[in-house]
Amino acid sequence: DKATDPSIPEENWECIQRFCDQVNADTEGPLLALRLLAHKIQSPQEREALHALTVLETCVNNCGDRFHSEIAKFRFLNELIKVLSPKYYGTWSSEKVKLRVTEVIFSWTVWFPQEVKIRDAYQMLKKQGIVKEDPKLPEDKILPPASPRPQNSIFDTDEEKSKLLARLLKSPHPEDLQAANHLIQSVVREEQEKSAQVSRRVNAISEVSENVKHMDELLENYRRQEFSSADQETLQTLFQRCEKLRPLLFRLASEAVADDEVLAEILQASDKLTRALGQYRQVVSRQ
Repeated sequence: DKATDPSIPEENWECIQRFCDQVNADTEGPLLALRLLAHKIQSPQEREALHALTVLETCVNNCGDRFHSEIAKFRFLNELIKVLSPKYYGTWSSEKVKLRVTEVIFSWTVWFPQEVKIRDAYQMLKKQGIVKEDPKLPEDKILPPASPRPQNSIFDTDEEKSKLLARLLKSPHPEDLQAANHLIQSVVREEQEKSAQVSRRVNAISEVSENVKHMDELLENYRRQEFSSADQETLQTLFQRCEKLRPLLFRLASEAVADDEVLAEILQASDKLTRALGQYRQVVSRQ
């Protein structure tokens, strides 16, 4: 109650830290803490909800794997979703609280990429139109007091950035904490772009595979003259779509030159596509 007191305008870091200590000291700490925090985050008082979200983020930084495993369960994620959903509290929750909840869930998809349920929950919010676009994390947001970095974060792959982040987070100077925040955000943007590239590649290769398979079936029917006018129209549409996929595959291949395995996968899809287009021209022109 003290850590989320709506009558206090600024965060009470002493109480927040004591709350984290209590969570770590109690075997049921993470589970009980999240029940309490869910209730506070759903508060109709904006300041109480915002304070509770600060407590939540500080616990994520300070309370380790047991806490991380609890936030990644649908039981808790659903409580956050209720704040955003118009079916529950979304109609009266303030825009400031809803934006902060969105930022929290989005940041977890980056910091905990191995937690599928967090990613699924966030994608569901986007699919339902509750979240229109990925939030931009505030540039001027000061991070909570220095704390252990979550394991399996995106910084684990870059030792130099990891050491720099650790040094900045330990600094008592606000400008260093801001620099840490900028560093986190730049890495998040890099990770988002990588994720978008992977998504484009997976979708393109999947579409090539499905289109080629469908074209092969229709061409076989075409050879046997078991072919309707609707089939002919579908085949032509598939051919046109496959033609448009070729430059996309070339572009994806140029992005993947540093990764032999990925490049081989794209080139294999390109070979399938070239073969299918060649067969179409051969069969249709002969007929």
